Amino acid sequence: MKNGIYSLLKAKFLISDDALKNWKFIVFLVILGMMAIANNHQYDAKNYRITELTNQVKELRSEFVDRRSELMKLKMESTVAKKMEARKIYPSEVPPVKIVVEDKENKKSFWDKLKIWQ
Repeated sequence: MKNGIYSLLKAKFLISDDALKNWKFIVFLVILGMMAIANNHQYDAKNYRITELTNQVKELRSEFVDRRSELMKLKMESTVAKKMEARKIYPSEVPPVKIVVEDKENKKSFWDKLKIWQ
């Protein structure tokens, strides 16, 4: 047992006759470890990007709600009337009247319209 630990500390397994297979395994473990570290870094970078985009979406959504409420306020009749008063344009006191124009040439009875389809 003491001899095994002593040879491990002296790294005799790296300089012995069959050391080539040990070196291959050590290089494999190092490459595997580097791949694991790189994968972890990629994972962290994606998490930071997702968090950043989520915060940006929240900011844009709140800005959208603010702009929409501001637009609704600007579209209100009272707001438009106040802005037009500065240009001396006032709302009408008389309500609008609907104008109906009848076309007497194309005015046909129901039976005349049916004859066209035949």
